[in-house]
Amino acid sequence: MTNKENENLEYGLPSHENMAINEESLIMGTKPYSYHVDGKEWGKIPNDWTLKEATAVAVNSNDEVIVFNRGTKPIIVVDTDGNYLNSWGENIFTNAHGISVDDKNNIYCVDSGDNTVRKFDSYGKLIFQIGKEGEKAEKMSGLPFAVPTQVAIDSNNQDLYVADGYSNAKVHKYNKDGKYLFSWGESGTGEGQFNIVHNISTDSEGLVYVADRENHRIQVFDKNGNYLDQWINLSRAACLYIDKRGKEDIFYVGEYFSGIASNDIGINLGPRISIFNKSGELLSRVGIDSYGPSTGRFYSPHGISVDSKGNIFVAEVSYSDYGQFMNPKRELRSLQKLTKI
Repeated sequence: MTNKENENLEYGLPSHENMAINEESLIMGTKPYSYHVDGKEWGKIPNDWTLKEATAVAVNSNDEVIVFNRGTKPIIVVDTDGNYLNSWGENIFTNAHGISVDDKNNIYCVDSGDNTVRKFDSYGKLIFQIGKEGEKAEKMSGLPFAVPTQVAIDSNNQDLYVADGYSNAKVHKYNKDGKYLFSWGESGTGEGQFNIVHNISTDSEGLVYVADRENHRIQVFDKNGNYLDQWINLSRAACLYIDKRGKEDIFYVGEYFSGIASNDIGINLGPRISIFNKSGELLSRVGIDSYGPSTGRFYSPHGISVDSKGNIFVAEVSYSDYGQFMNPKRELRSLQKLTKI
């Protein structure tokens, strides 16, 4: 999300800004997908650093948690207990948005500010870049990139899929070396059409799942871009992670609040985390109440990942959506860990 995205505040004024924070921890979700939630900012960073807001999070094969943020150090790496390991990325990114890792722990960063996708090794060395800083495709031209959001990596062949995004309605496919192959999608609400291509991921078979945020759904495609299915009755599906480590793929979807300012205390409208199997069957859901700082609530889940123990890490664009509109402006909680029990 860009900092200007929420200019239309109909989706929810920060009317909860004076809400008291409930420090009591909660058990949420449905077994076997239930979680301990404490509602606190997660992760330990130096006192003189700030996240401003975490926009995305990825967990590598070593269970290291990589946090993409708009604060002091764009890339911060911690262990699953939140202990600081390392950081990098200064003077590279314009507007941090999406992050992914592949099976070799290479890191892919999507910068929605300069319209680039960059591939780094696990130490932060640039391997290649798609897109050129300062160059932006015309809005809805279908050409890459016009404010891209996320990249997915097919673990079968390392092909890349880029969600593009805020000013386009396309998915672009590249090979493992960053060579452009083809694109699909158009603006609209029908099958294979998009209204904010906000997040993207691939399953163990190489099928492609798109978080079509403002159409309130997940769309499913084959590797050639052919429409297969859609999962509906979601709030604003904003982020998606597919855990491919078990006997079957498990899908974690982060959803924004989908009400408006006048029903901001309505329930079951998001923000929340929903968990599905490959058939689109809902397995568990975390979050009932509207947005806010209290334990068991979220602001705007924007990035999501899971470690080998099933713990969920959620990055939220809480400053862009809420903190910047408060008086005075302030940083809000933007990174939570949901500990599986």
